[in-house]
Amino acid sequence: MIDGLDSVMLYVDNQEQSIAFWTKDLGFVIKSEDIIYDDYKSVEVAPSLDSETSITIFDKEFIREASPEVNLETPSLMFRVQDLDALYADLSNKGIRCGDIVKTPDGRVFNFSDDEDNYFAVKEAG
Repeated sequence: MIDGLDSVMLYVDNQEQSIAFWTKDLGFVIKSEDIIYDDYKSVEVAPSLDSETSITIFDKEFIREASPEVNLETPSLMFRVQDLDALYADLSNKGIRCGDIVKTPDGRVFNFSDDEDNYFAVKEAG
């Protein structure tokens, strides 16, 4: 039986740029960095070191070589935050493309994109 979700794998064209986006722009921390082989590595990032779920960033080229059957599309991720307005202002001030804040039946939500035009969403914790 499955106990939970450990990590979401994110496949990117520019791994270093993606790591910088998640750590510098969004304030995530690097939980681990492992050399897979040659120059390929996996880098696990999360909101904090004790976060239950993390994002593991892989170079798409590595995945194409090692596992050509894997779908390289970006997963649809929904994050949660206590102060949606503060995060929205922070990301906007950093020049990160953000969609409008929208009110849904589950609360307020907005989306944002990384440097590769992958979109993610964040909702206000209720």
